[in-house]
Amino acid sequence: MAIIGFIGLGIMGRPMAKNLINGGHKLVVYDKFAKFDDLVSLGAEGAASSKEVASKSDIIITMLPNSPHVKEAILGAGGVLEGLKSGSIVIDMSSIAPAVAQEVGAAVMAKNGAFLDAPVSGGEPKAIDGTLAIMVGGDKKTFEKVKPILDKMGSSVVLVGDIGAGNVTKLANQIIVALNIAGLSEAFVLATKAGVNPEAVFDAIKGGLAGSAAMNAKIPMILEGNFKPGFRVELHIKDLQNALDTAHNLSVPIPLTAQIMESFQALRVDGMDTNDHCSLIRHYEKLAKVEVRK
Repeated sequence: MAIIGFIGLGIMGRPMAKNLINGGHKLVVYDKFAKFDDLVSLGAEGAASSKEVASKSDIIITMLPNSPHVKEAILGAGGVLEGLKSGSIVIDMSSIAPAVAQEVGAAVMAKNGAFLDAPVSGGEPKAIDGTLAIMVGGDKKTFEKVKPILDKMGSSVVLVGDIGAGNVTKLANQIIVALNIAGLSEAFVLATKAGVNPEAVFDAIKGGLAGSAAMNAKIPMILEGNFKPGFRVELHIKDLQNALDTAHNLSVPIPLTAQIMESFQALRVDGMDTNDHCSLIRHYEKLAKVEVRK
């Protein structure tokens, strides 16, 4: 069985790595900032650098916050490329700019490796459950080789195109999620300010056309006043910035995304950038001077 290296053990990466260990895979793990003693106790081997991970692995997975972190971990000093073995596969599961995914992929292939960009959706709960949606860009043969591994972390694993296509798909996903949460926020603030019980509104509409996975996941959190991050505001800001940059480079206007970006920026100003992205409703609550709670 192939040895898997896993770099990036944060909110998402840690449970993803645990699911691979529980699935019977041998892991070599590393994170520049986070401790990983819990993974070592489960049988993983700890490493001191991304280079060491690559030198000991056949497949290297990175799960990092943004484009600069991926470039540092893979292309930088002490990075994956310095330890990469010929024929190894690098799978970047971070959500980054598509152009950066293509740049990193080209560098990996120049070292006789293979590369896939495979960002995920579903947040911490689905990372824990192993039911993430995984959007993959790259070579079909490479994808088919690693799909059983990706299946241990996700319930939906789809090849969407060439390298970079995975992150384009993720940007589309993040636009839809942001606009969905904004729509929920406006609607439930309106209902609450009008004197209608928001919990009753949720029960009444969740099974109809307005229902969505975002509604089912986020409205119960909002009603409880639970803004503990499954997916942080600051990370959604990062994704929307990547979406805006990509869209502008392609001459694609995305005005609704730009508008919601400003609402997320207002949350950052109010010190909520490490809260869950459903905190977007707190911006609308502030404007309307009402709280949507049980």
